[in-house]
Amino acid sequence: MSRRASSSPRGPSQRQLRVGELVRRQLTDILIRGELHDPALAGVSVVVSEAVSSNDLKTVTAYVSVLGGKDQEAVLKALRVRSKALRHEVMNGLNLKFAPALKFELDRSFDRMDETRRMFSDPKVAQDLDPAHEDD
Repeated sequence: MSRRASSSPRGPSQRQLRVGELVRRQLTDILIRGELHDPALAGVSVVVSEAVSSNDLKTVTAYVSVLGGKDQEAVLKALRVRSKALRHEVMNGLNLKFAPALKFELDRSFDRMDETRRMFSDPKVAQDLDPAHEDD
């Protein structure tokens, strides 16, 4: 499920989706190659799960997760501090007219999935979901 925030009732345009995906791939490649020399990123695996472009394509928000969950805030801070350098590196691999500004946010979707799983495992909720207990 996407975090696409669009003022259009139809959702994001194909161009917004394409730009977001291109930026996500470039960021992933840069992080895998370890091109950012920052102590907070050393030996840490960062996953870029989604990149969402703004309506005007001037900003892309990248949602990241830290494998193992350790030092997430330090990693996020390092990415934010290095966002201009990352922007430059991302643009080296893309053929876009303008370089979008990069924002970084922690991807909390896995936390929400765990909470939802716990909620559905609650006996009261399971009982409500059981079709045998439906009122006629």
